[in-house]
Amino acid sequence: MNSVSFRRAALLATSLSAIAIALPAHATDDAQRDYLGTEIVVTGERDGYAETDGSTATKTATPLIDVPQAVSIITADQMEDQGVTQLNDALRFVPGVSLETGEGHRDEVFIRGQETTADFYLDGLRDDAQYYRSLYNVERVEVLKGANALIFGRGAGGGAINRVSKTAQTGTSFVGAAAEIDTFGAFALSGDVNTPLSEGVALRINGTYEEFDSHRDFYEGRFFGFSPTLTINAGPDTRLTASYTYDDDERVVDRGVPSFNGQPLQGYDETFFGDPDYNLSDVEVHIARLRVDHDFSSALAFNASLQYADYDKFYANLVPGGGTTATTATLSGYESGTDRENLIGQANLIGTFETGAIGHTLLVGAEFTTSETDSIRDRARFNGGADTSITVPLADVIAPPAFILEPQRAGTSDLNTFSFYVQEQMDLGVVQLIGGVRYDEFDLTSSDIIGAFDAERKDSRWSPRLGVVVKPVEHVSIYASWSETFLPQSGDQFTVLNATSASLEPETFENLEAGVKWSIQPELFLTAAIFRLTRDNTQAPDSANPGLVVALGESQVDGFEIGLAGELAPNLNVSLGYAYLDGEITQTTTSAVAGTPLQQVPEHHVTAWARYDVTERFGIGAGVVHMSDQFASSSTNVVLPSYTRVDAALYFDVSEQVSLQLNVENLFDEEYYPSAHGDNNIQPAEPLNASIGARLRF
Repeated sequence: MNSVSFRRAALLATSLSAIAIALPAHATDDAQRDYLGTEIVVTGERDGYAETDGSTATKTATPLIDVPQAVSIITADQMEDQGVTQLNDALRFVPGVSLETGEGHRDEVFIRGQETTADFYLDGLRDDAQYYRSLYNVERVEVLKGANALIFGRGAGGGAINRVSKTAQTGTSFVGAAAEIDTFGAFALSGDVNTPLSEGVALRINGTYEEFDSHRDFYEGRFFGFSPTLTINAGPDTRLTASYTYDDDERVVDRGVPSFNGQPLQGYDETFFGDPDYNLSDVEVHIARLRVDHDFSSALAFNASLQYADYDKFYANLVPGGGTTATTATLSGYESGTDRENLIGQANLIGTFETGAIGHTLLVGAEFTTSETDSIRDRARFNGGADTSITVPLADVIAPPAFILEPQRAGTSDLNTFSFYVQEQMDLGVVQLIGGVRYDEFDLTSSDIIGAFDAERKDSRWSPRLGVVVKPVEHVSIYASWSETFLPQSGDQFTVLNATSASLEPETFENLEAGVKWSIQPELFLTAAIFRLTRDNTQAPDSANPGLVVALGESQVDGFEIGLAGELAPNLNVSLGYAYLDGEITQTTTSAVAGTPLQQVPEHHVTAWARYDVTERFGIGAGVVHMSDQFASSSTNVVLPSYTRVDAALYFDVSEQVSLQLNVENLFDEEYYPSAHGDNNIQPAEPLNASIGARLRF
């Protein structure tokens, strides 16, 4: 990060903090602090699967029922009951979200048919590097569907995934620990300690150590994470929160199996198509954050955040490719390194007031980001450097071929953005209106060191959002909304520009949605939505000029989703969901004709998880995930078959402080392929896998 950026960020942070602390204090309205600042008091009691906080979707203290947008939330209790420790495992139970294999080294998802590696957020701030995210320091996961530029800025075309962090809690002490081990020998250890340091000051430390293993030959790895947070109540109206996260991940990069005759290659679900001594990923992540919240009065609140993140990543792999026969497979390979530093500053002013009988909540905010990325990529060459791929015999264990490395890409990029936004929420009684607009300035410069090519692109865009909510009764809302977002033609990661990506207009996303939300009771929440998401100006290959692209593509996803979360009956908590997606190319291009289905968009997606407490000390759980068949890529040459996975769980509380848990994934040992990265990197799912865990709380 250059010195100018650091000085500018430091000045902003100092000024915002000084303003917030110096301003006079007034009576506090707790609702003003709901926006990503609510303390969660740990009492040992379960909170269940329902969540009512919709503040992430508006940056204001808004109940989820009043948000004109579909939002799926995975609570801490649900994650604990399912025994998940990684983000991608938790997302399997979110309707409308399908997983990409992410080249075996990162989180990558499809949300409403839109693929992304960068629409990940931590407490509302961008966390866009390519890595696997652990949940050891996460209170809940929120999936906000549809275009989200007003809240999150560029990208977020199909939606955004936000992790809400665990924070230190004043006035209480607790200690938690957990351990689990599964059939394959993978295990996880975690700890959570919260302690007051003085009146109004508390420290919380979360940590974890995990080791990975599976049915796949040679697959292994380990993860270490450490995350302290500090909360300071500097008076009745001011709170400061500081946090730091260090994540260290090392694992074998597993690219799955190739395809054969339009299906995943059969009979080789355990075979490793690569070199276990070369297919490795190493990631170190540092994220530091400071946030200040201040209430000027019961009607005016202010918050500001400053986040610095450093991502240092290297991975290398041999990968299976096309041309697989009944007796041979093709391998190619490469290695890649990325070093990224992000600095993000955000400030929000929130006012609540009335004009006659009309209530108003006004949000005014600004955000800046600076991001510097250095990246390299070297390609493997075989047969003494003559070829970029090699054919090897199919076998249970594939002998890794010899190869040399050839520099393919090296570059630097500097990204600077500035945004401001205004949002008005108007309460007319039975009718509520929400409207706003965000202005983004996007300035990216890059240097291709090998190609000796420098490029720059600048974009400035307005992104609107409109919504109407009708509440015929207090606990029911009917809504309609329209929103837009954009993505510069530079990919998710903004590494190196070429002549084409520097010149094309940004992609645009438009989301039209209507839905209903019903708080059946405080602990049970029903949502349903229909939507149309249109993506325009998408790059497509130019058949007349190989290697070039033309921005002529348009696609559309029509869909419906419904979800039910919470306590359905006494002692029965459920999280149920269904999504119907119909996604296709709607404008013929040089690479696809209109009507071509979109990749990895299953028509039907069913998710279900339930826990029933038979007694005060014994409970049972069960889950189902069903996906209809889907195409592995936009070529539509390879199909991932439909599947249904059934899970089960048992829970036993030995005492108020100690509990035991048994989780069984894929109870009926279904053979299926849940994700892919193109036609020839298809991930076989794990067979039946049982894990046993213990938790300690006091």
